[in-house]
Amino acid sequence: MKKLLAASMTACFLAGALPAIAAENSQQSRMATCNKEAGDTKGEERKAFMKECLSTKKKLTQQEKMTACNKQAAGKKGDERKAFMSQCLRG
Repeated sequence: MKKLLAASMTACFLAGALPAIAAENSQQSRMATCNKEAGDTKGEERKAFMKECLSTKKKLTQQEKMTACNKQAAGKKGDERKAFMSQCLRG
């Protein structure tokens, strides 16, 4: 009985960890692809290219958009924040 319980708990843990592992591999593969595409560029040009490449390769989920927009909206209040969030979440 204890072995069955231990096996089922291990299976549950692994099932919960697999999406995180897959997401990490996805990020790693995007980084590798962008590095190859960047070639010999250096400095600010490379930095700008990598930023653009990494952002366009992955479509953000609504949750990720909300988190990013909230960070950018720091310091804004009231109608200004509402308008900013609306625009940010659309784009």
